[in-house]
Order: sequence, then structure tokens, then C-alpha cells
Amino acid sequence: MGLLRTKPVERSIADTEEPGHRLRRELSATDLIVFGVGVIIGTGIFVLTGRVARDYAGPAVAFSFVIAAVACALAALCYAEFASTVPVAGSAYTFSYATFGEFPAWIIGWDLLLELGLAAAVVAVGWSGYAQSLLQTLSIGLPEALAGENSVFNIPAVLVVLLVTGVLVLGVRLSARFNQIVVAIKVAVILLVIFLGLFFVKAANYRPFIPPPESNPATEGLQAPLMQVLFGITPVSFGWLGVFAAVAIVFFAYIGFDIVASAAEESRRPQRDLPIGIIGSLLICTLLYVAVSLVVVGMQNYTRLSQEAPLADAFKAVGQPWVATVISVGAIAGLTTVVLILMLGQSRVLFAMSRDGLLPDWLAEVHPRFGTPYRTTILVGLAAAILAGLIPLSTLAELVNIGTLFAFLLVSMGVLVLRRTRPDLPRAFRTPLVPVVPILSALTCLFVMLNLPVETWLRFGVWMALGAMLYFAYGYRHSRLGRRERAASASTR
Repeated sequence: MGLLRTKPVERSIADTEEPGHRLRRELSATDLIVFGVGVIIGTGIFVLTGRVARDYAGPAVAFSFVIAAVACALAALCYAEFASTVPVAGSAYTFSYATFGEFPAWIIGWDLLLELGLAAAVVAVGWSGYAQSLLQTLSIGLPEALAGENSVFNIPAVLVVLLVTGVLVLGVRLSARFNQIVVAIKVAVILLVIFLGLFFVKAANYRPFIPPPESNPATEGLQAPLMQVLFGITPVSFGWLGVFAAVAIVFFAYIGFDIVASAAEESRRPQRDLPIGIIGSLLICTLLYVAVSLVVVGMQNYTRLSQEAPLADAFKAVGQPWVATVISVGAIAGLTTVVLILMLGQSRVLFAMSRDGLLPDWLAEVHPRFGTPYRTTILVGLAAAILAGLIPLSTLAELVNIGTLFAFLLVSMGVLVLRRTRPDLPRAFRTPLVPVVPILSALTCLFVMLNLPVETWLRFGVWMALGAMLYFAYGYRHSRLGRRERAASASTR
């Protein structure tokens, strides 16, 4: 039963006040909203909107974004309750420790380390590509061996990771201010693109708003979605089935709001501010996604949208190529904040796991001057820099998605468990319509996971198996909760 021992919420909160492990509470509700917007909106807003419109939903892609937002909102409501009830660093890892037990918590923590670390490296590689493109327009581009997805050693990707690591070590307040400035640039670019695009919208491009359905050829082998392998269901383009098929893709555009919960210990009023940060950032991003998707399909017929840069190419098609440069600036700003917040989230999960003894506890030391978990931050930064500098990561990016969805699913079900096991806990925010909302959230996450390729599931299984081996080799024996239980048992003999 030691595998399922739960950590009481009161103990988790008490651990946040330990000398040497106490993080500074510097973040306001506004900071948390900006963190959420900063990590949710990346290059996807300039690429995914047009690509999904062309291949799956047509002009009705706006419906897909709204439906995906509703699905994400279900998970966000569950996260908001947990974050206000257990305002402790670690996000889904900490929530799982209080509900399902130590081994499930370890598994979800191990999952989050993969999700956030790999995502930070992938995004840094993407940042390098946009930076290289912008440098080339200024005639100062780097050699292909030193920048981009196919480089031998990706210098821009390494530099942006090291820059962000330094900002994170120097304090969460500095990180928040840096994030605010860069997010402001990103949102300003997006709003400018929306405003300029409105002048080139043609009503004829919206007809038909929901194109007639078409069958897609079945994908074979390990690239096939698991749903196709299990049930023989193949994707459909266009029509209402196409709109819903697109939901499984655009769902990933919203991933990131959960990282707001990882900053729980650094929030000034976590019970109030965390729900505002999680739900507020999701709402703002939904409005921006819908606006951009309506503009891009209005500027150019969905059948002619490009694969790589639909929004930039749409402006080129209407004789405004300079906007592509503006979009590159927005993408660089957007990806900088994504790297920063992903690494912040990963360092806090690693900090929480180390403080609990499941990883070496010396990693959980807080810097006496800056008040940050500097050791976990530096470790995360070095790992992400090595990955981003040396390894082409595009084929592994879907591991980020399955890891996130797995965390969403456990948190959704955890709300039901904690409501039953600890009804006495004060809940500053309560998920509405329980058990309907958590169950719908879990089912939605499972549906999207089933749309991922078989090879992604296999890689995910291998990573989870490695995590289980590490837990039994180290975490089980060094767990602080386990040591307390063994000490209490020895004293009663």
C-alpha cells in the first residue's frame, strides 16, 4: 500500500514554509494571466489556423477553435479547483499526490518532466528557425549547420534557452516583467495582423462556410491514429465531422494553461488569483484564435492556403509581403515567452518532486538572494539547451501532446476523488456541475489521445516504463512521506 500513500493537503502546504524550500510570493492575477497567454500562444496562431482550415474544416475552423476551447475549459475548471485548494508548486504532480497516491503522482510528475522539457527544446528549435529567417532578411543569416531544424549544432536555440534560464534564476518578479514585455509585443503583432487583414477580407471566401464532407485516405502502420487501429475509424475532412476532426488538432493550440498552476507557491493570493489566471488566459487566447482564423479564411479561399505559412502567404497574395516580416517578429516574441514559461513549469515540478524526496533533495534548495529554485532551473536549462542544440525534435513533438492530455485526464478525475475523500477542505473555487464537468473533461482528453499515432503511444509507454524503474530504484526508498511513516511505525513498537 506504500505505492498509494497520499500526501495530506495540510502537509503539502506546510512544506512550502520550510526554511530553504520557501519560494517568494511575487505574482499577481495579472502576472498569471500573462503567463497563461504567453505559453498558450506560439507560432500555432500563424500556422495552425490556416492549415486546419485547408485540410479539415474550411471557413468553419472558427467553430473548431470554439469547441476545442470549451473542451479545454472543462479541464481548466478542474485545474482551477485544485490550484485554489492545494496552492503548492508541482501542478498535476502535487494534485495527484493528494488524491491517487505516491506512485501515480510520480508517474504524472515523470510525465510532466518529459512534456515540459521536450516542449521547451522543440519550441527553442522553432524560435531558431524564425530568428534565422529574420536574420536572412537583414542579409546576416547564420550557416545552415548552425541554425534551424537540420543544423549540426543549433546556436540560436541554445542561446535563447540559456537567456531564459538566466532570467528565471534571477527571480520570478524579473521573469514576470520580462514576460509581460514580450507578450505585449506578441499580442500587438497579432492585433495588427487581425486589423490589417480585415481590409482584405472577401465575403465570397466564406462560402460555403461548412464545405461538403470528403473521405481521407487511411494512414497505415505506426503513423495511424490509435482510434483508426482500434475501431477502424478514419479521419474525415469538411462537413460537421471535419469540424470535429479539426477539434482534435486545434486542441493542442490551447495547451499551456495548466502551467499557470505550477506557479501556485509564487502567487500572492493563490486561492483567488490562480483560477483567474487559468480561466482568464484561456478566454483571451480563444478570442485571438477565433479572430485570426476568421481573418485568414476571409483573405484567401481555404483551398489555396499554404501548408507552411498560411497567414503570411495570405498577405503576400493580397500584395502585402512586408506583413510576413511582422509575423516573424511576433513569432519570435511568442516563442520566447513559451520557452520561458515551459521551463518555469518544469523547474517547479522538478522542485516539488525533489522536496518530497522522490528525487535528490539537494535539488530543492532555494537561492537565498533571488528566492528561486535555482538548482532545478539550471538543470532544466542545461538539459533543454543540449536537446535544442543537438537533436532534431520535430518527430518527437507529439509526445508533448500525449503527456499533457494524460495530466489533464488525471486532474479531472482527481477532482471527484478529492471531493469524496476530503469534503472538508476549504475550496476557494469549486468546479461547477460536479461530476458532469470532470467526467466530460476526462472523456474529451481520452478522445483526443486516441487520435494520436500508435508510435506516439509506444514512445510514451517506454518513457513511463523508465520512470517506473527509477521510482523503484530511488524514489520509493527516499520518499519523505515514506520515511515519516517508517519513523512513526518504529516509534510505536
